[in-house]
Amino acid sequence: MRQAGRVVAAAKAAVALAVRPGMTTGELDRIAEEEIRRLGATPSFKGYHGFPATICASINEEIVHGIPGARVVHDGDLLSLDFGAIVGGFHADSAFTMGVGQVSPDAQALVDATREALRRGIQQARAGARIGDISAAVQEYAESKGYQVVRQYVGHGIGRALHEDPQVPNFGLPGRGPVLREGMAIAIEPMLNMGGWQTRQLDDGWTVVTADGSLSAHFEDTIAFTERGTEVLTATMAA
Repeated sequence: MRQAGRVVAAAKAAVALAVRPGMTTGELDRIAEEEIRRLGATPSFKGYHGFPATICASINEEIVHGIPGARVVHDGDLLSLDFGAIVGGFHADSAFTMGVGQVSPDAQALVDATREALRRGIQQARAGARIGDISAAVQEYAESKGYQVVRQYVGHGIGRALHEDPQVPNFGLPGRGPVLREGMAIAIEPMLNMGGWQTRQLDDGWTVVTADGSLSAHFEDTIAFTERGTEVLTATMAA
């Protein structure tokens, strides 16, 4: 999983450096796939339950699972990118949101808060803690900044499958839920909305948007609990 995490981190960095106004999400998908395969890994998402692309690319009010294609990214957009890779049968999964060109102060504040919510969730992630400790930390911080956390879509266990138990909600109470133990790996992924937490799915069967059309941001890292402590397997400065 460490190797898969390093591949995901490299793919994130490559795509983040490439993003420019006027590019299509399909071009970004091609860059991600080339980088993942160059490093000897396989994209986790491509073909997963029929998903047609290597990454998820979601813009503005789109929360997750946007399908890359001919859509152009414009100056001022928020772009959420989700990556997965498989090495030796093990997955890693990570996401980040970035502004394209110059974004509004409100949009940048949402991105910054979502990144910080992930950091605070990771701070609570250690062997012996409970899932609810992570959930509560994310929710408390997000709501303190005036944002709502998405409730229909959550983090998850990860390993030989992309999505495993336990679920890792971004809301809840400390001291509740499954205990985190050495040998486990999870993906923590706060999704914060500028408006309400409700969502809806578009007719393509994949793309999830905010029900009220408000902006959304998404950050995710894969975390492992090892004999050396908590390791963030997908961290990169690019995100």
